[in-house]
Amino acid sequence: MHVPFLNLKAINDRDADAFLGAMRDLIASGHYINGQKLSNFEAEYAAYSQAKHCIGVGNGLDALVLILRAAGIGVGDEVIVPANTFIASFLAISAVGASPVPVDVDSDTLLISAVSIEAAITESTKAVMPVHLFGHVCDMQGIRRVTDHHHLYLIEDAAQAHGAKDADGHVVGSTSFAAGFSFYPGKNLGALGDGGAIVTQDDALAEELRALRNYGAKVKYVHDSKGTNSRLDELQAAILSIRLKHLEDDNIQRRRIADFYLREISNPSIRLPRFVAGTESVWHLFVARVQNRDAFIQYLEAKSVQTLIHYPIPCHKQHCYPELQDIDCPVSEVAANEVVSLPISPVLTVPQVEYVVETLNAWKG
Repeated sequence: MHVPFLNLKAINDRDADAFLGAMRDLIASGHYINGQKLSNFEAEYAAYSQAKHCIGVGNGLDALVLILRAAGIGVGDEVIVPANTFIASFLAISAVGASPVPVDVDSDTLLISAVSIEAAITESTKAVMPVHLFGHVCDMQGIRRVTDHHHLYLIEDAAQAHGAKDADGHVVGSTSFAAGFSFYPGKNLGALGDGGAIVTQDDALAEELRALRNYGAKVKYVHDSKGTNSRLDELQAAILSIRLKHLEDDNIQRRRIADFYLREISNPSIRLPRFVAGTESVWHLFVARVQNRDAFIQYLEAKSVQTLIHYPIPCHKQHCYPELQDIDCPVSEVAANEVVSLPISPVLTVPQVEYVVETLNAWKG
């Protein structure tokens, strides 16, 4: 049996006719940027996210950059961020001239904690950027207490957590200054190309963000700020509106698969993922940990089970951040050598999921 890591073709084939219909409608409309399809999707995703506003942008990185810009964060400012994340979290901070301050993550959840944030705060700290990595939600209650006490911006990197909920039942992004999402094709809510969005409850912030994404203009040819061009186009917005209708069901299916893995994988050589108690993960990724990773991956490849590694090099150890090389984040550094992402997607079949479990339990680590 062959088990692909992620079969995007099968996921998108479900809506192929609807996608083609939306494309025909768009071509006939003659309006391809900042039109009704974008407005419709923004309203739909804001409602889904329990947010007042959604601002569609070009990609997830741009979403974080624009939030930081709107907060006035720049040169001389520090932003606390987990060492265990995708590089976009760091790059967004660097893009506005600020300094990323990496802190280590919890050894069980691999997420940033309120304790580690508190210890890293300095006079230069202006914001905290928790990352809801793998679809798991950080301890937002604890983190919010820290940011409120120190009067810091709370900016969520929710690129992998569409629809995930914190321990109070709030959808990620609905209780912070703002949150950035990615609609990269492999995400739980993916477009057929790059795309991103920002959600916020703040009216003034939303207005500023809409201008910043559109060359700094609220009125055409009147540029109040030095903005950029980062607009979610009409076609991707239309596709996302179609896919949004399935998102909750797809997330439920991901949870079912994750629950089965957690219940049935019994191999003591495989460390299963854990998440913050009371939160509702959307399981963008199912990330296990093994000590003999290369041999483990080769074994699974021989059994036709595809895997990926998220992420093999911690951000503070990347060549583009020489100034951070001496920082020690031992949990993140050890995890980078152990993590293996197993297949999990809404189109996996029951036999495929059962085969993955059988194959994992037969591994002789």
